[in-house]
Amino acid sequence: MASPIQNPAAASDLISFLKALPDCRMRRGVRFPQWWMLLVAILAILSNQGSLLGMERFAKRHRKTLNELLGTHIAKPPSDSTFRLLLAQLDVEGFEALLQQWMAAQPGVTDTVDTLVCDGKTLRGSIAENASGAARFIAQVSLYSNTLGVAIAQSTYATDAGGEIAALRQLLDRVELDGLLVQADALHANRGFFSTSSSAAPTS
Repeated sequence: MASPIQNPAAASDLISFLKALPDCRMRRGVRFPQWWMLLVAILAILSNQGSLLGMERFAKRHRKTLNELLGTHIAKPPSDSTFRLLLAQLDVEGFEALLQQWMAAQPGVTDTVDTLVCDGKTLRGSIAENASGAARFIAQVSLYSNTLGVAIAQSTYATDAGGEIAALRQLLDRVELDGLLVQADALHANRGFFSTSSSAAPTS
């Protein structure tokens, strides 16, 4: 396994950040750099090609251009199963936490972000019945910055195993909240919400 680095968030750009991440895979059989595959996955998602097959198609379509721009020598694009194996081994929560730290460390971001909006949505097509016949679905909670125009953190949960209140609290625990205004539905205002948060003093 690759040796962990002390502070990936100190990287100055996204590619340097991805290169600084510890490789989650065993060395045996590794043919593609982890940072390159994660970069392709991010670019594919931004191009509305977020499925595993979409990532494979994106890699096929843009491999030569990426080689030219990045100075890499990827002879053939990774398949969808290769992306699946990488993402299955990736520490997603750890990656998200480091990515949020990296975003917050970029010049001007701290001075720019002053309001975060909590938004909860049900993922389309995820509704199904559980063993008792009750409806269950997958929901997603996001923290959106109106100033930056992007979601800086998000989490998903199954409604029969969790709830929006706990999901939002976990997201906020990852963000430095000093000086920030957080807007959320009345659902989150029925008790001292930050009583267990290490980021801010108790409030309601």
